Amino acid sequence: MEYAQLRPGRRFSPFHSLMYYSQRVVTYPALRRLVVRALSGAVRLRQGAGKELYAATATEETALLELRRSGYAPLGNLLDSAQCDEICAWLADKLLTDRDRQRSGFTLAQRGAEVRVADYHLRDVIGCPHILALANSPPLLGLAARYMECRPTISALGLRWSFPVTGTDSALQAFHRDSEDWRYLKVLVYLTDVDDSAGPHVFLHGSHLTQAPLRLRFYSDSEIADAHSADMLLTAIGTRGFCFAVDTAGIHKGTAPAVQPRLMLQIQYSLLPSYAYRYAPERYHGPLLLDPYVNRLIVRPDDAPD
Repeated sequence: MEYAQLRPGRRFSPFHSLMYYSQRVVTYPALRRLVVRALSGAVRLRQGAGKELYAATATEETALLELRRSGYAPLGNLLDSAQCDEICAWLADKLLTDRDRQRSGFTLAQRGAEVRVADYHLRDVIGCPHILALANSPPLLGLAARYMECRPTISALGLRWSFPVTGTDSALQAFHRDSEDWRYLKVLVYLTDVDDSAGPHVFLHGSHLTQAPLRLRFYSDSEIADAHSADMLLTAIGTRGFCFAVDTAGIHKGTAPAVQPRLMLQIQYSLLPSYAYRYAPERYHGPLLLDPYVNRLIVRPDDAPD
């Protein structure tokens, strides 16, 4: 997905900048909760509450409570091995984009040894088997609706490879906070087996409830270890198909893989669009009946004008 230009310069977007930084500058948790309450109420008036559309099981309610309390909630294996195989097979000839430097697109087999982190294009993510179906599944939409307290918006959707490369880690692999919207969550899905050597996601328990600095920054491993006990760091390990929900307003990182590469799906649900992005919805040609409001930033109907 393309990032919006938030600071003066070529392709500067004043509206995106205003909307993005308006939520960035409000750092007090109590004040942010008041704004979230007002915004979710406005969305409910226009789009319905959302949560009543998706019946919740006891397991899903437990996940919601854990997400609110901890910022991290394991959801189990929502994709099976056969589905993961189909995803990987479909992606085999699709082009990747290097996240760290400008270069031509390349397939997985063509990856250079120096490529550390690479993404697939949104059109290939949308066309990939099982991705949109999972993102629009009642359990995930229900969790997002309850967390947002209104009908959610899918505001980001991506597939990313992280590879073991010697040398300095990518900035994406250091502890940091995200700032995507007033309220949001991400569902991350491992599409390869992930153990301690394959770049697991690490989240600092409860940090989504703490006040973020006005200027977001990176945190070193030693800084986090000195300030927090080891049991506060939650490490997501699982076989391919394993899913977990995380509020990345808290402190987190995707560990740099040491031995095995990692393929991960990211689904972001938010209250509003994330104004860090410049959205260009892709045509969807599949059989799914998608909620047009939930999916409006990601896909457009096959019969929509260009």
